[in-house]
Amino acid sequence: MVIKRALFPQIKEHLETPDVFTLIIGPRQAGKTTLMEFLKKDLEEKGEKTMSLNMDISSHKPYFETHEQLVQAIRLEVGEGRGYIFLDEIQRKEDAGLFLKGLYDMKLPYKFIVSGSGSLELKEKIHESLPGRKRLFQLTTLSFEEFVNFKTEYRFAEPGKELSLASFFDVHREMLRSLLDEYMNFGGYPRVVLANTAEKKRVEIDDIYQSYLQRDIEQLLNIQKTDRFANLVRVMAAQVGNLVNVTELSSSIGITQETISHYLWYLEKTFILQKVTPFFRNIRSEITKSPIFYFVDLGLKNYSINQFGTATQLTPPPGMLFENFVYNGLREHLRFSAATIHFWRTQEKAEVDFVIDTGLKSIPVEVKYTTLKEPEMTRSFRSFLDKYKPQEAYIIHLGEYLQKNYEGTTIHYLPFYALQRIVEKL
Repeated sequence: MVIKRALFPQIKEHLETPDVFTLIIGPRQAGKTTLMEFLKKDLEEKGEKTMSLNMDISSHKPYFETHEQLVQAIRLEVGEGRGYIFLDEIQRKEDAGLFLKGLYDMKLPYKFIVSGSGSLELKEKIHESLPGRKRLFQLTTLSFEEFVNFKTEYRFAEPGKELSLASFFDVHREMLRSLLDEYMNFGGYPRVVLANTAEKKRVEIDDIYQSYLQRDIEQLLNIQKTDRFANLVRVMAAQVGNLVNVTELSSSIGITQETISHYLWYLEKTFILQKVTPFFRNIRSEITKSPIFYFVDLGLKNYSINQFGTATQLTPPPGMLFENFVYNGLREHLRFSAATIHFWRTQEKAEVDFVIDTGLKSIPVEVKYTTLKEPEMTRSFRSFLDKYKPQEAYIIHLGEYLQKNYEGTTIHYLPFYALQRIVEKL
């Protein structure tokens, strides 16, 4: 069965705009090539002319040597009129940004759909080379919504709409925990999700991880031995959600602080880690400039510390893994809004897991890997409410919806599958 991606209809719509470039970026093996194949098939069914070239295919590489060679190949394939040209793995091309800018300047009648991994932005900064000439779409590994849709064979998804997890789980509660556990254990790489046994899933995640180190990291960082880089990945996986101190990391791993910062930047730009910065209004009392990090894919996080497939069985319970899960869900639901996600820490050691900042509102979100039977909150959470007096606040947990009012703030105790309700109230 085919995995349907939520970005597909949005990219289809963008193909009808006058923008010359549709750029699709994301982690290695997240499904970019497959998505492009479906877009190509859809266009061809409408009678449109298309052509596909992939920089990972050796016989295609000569076409990318000059603009003239590429344009000649396109004209032979689709003619002089309108056509849709798919360029996959463009990060393999040196000076890719300048190369695409050159295509734009030629004022060709073609629409280019271009994909690449994180190095698309790393080396050539294509988004700077093509201001106002493209739209950038980020395809991550499967979101929980996409995962549930696939696992339930799309029986509960309305045509043309995302699955409402809240409605689904209200009826099928017996499936709730098993789907959450599977996703938290194995993550959302399409190849991993499609593998039908734990052993096959491990084979797939191992190949993805090794390919990332050997192809992306060796090439981008120009290093032959990736042991220390892999050690940093393991350390970051073990301390998800904790403040990151570069000095401490440098000491424990045995590489310079400058190299640690360099590696962390690459981990962000290749879509392995996501950095979260602190929220503050008063710099004197709300302490740190140190960030925290979460993993884009939970399966890769678990694999790097030998917890792949077993993370939810650990003692104590994997609260930080669930926190990472919630963060990824919030990012997914907020991806098309201007809101940003931060965390809150104070000199007095009060803390809140997440603060959604819209510019006009500061909305606290606390995460509890437990089933709350009645409304309750921590002293830290209360401190934030007392200080900022938000109209709405949220506590995410494993149980049902609850509500409580506190000093003018409505506290919503949301089931983890109803994160979209936060966005609805922004």
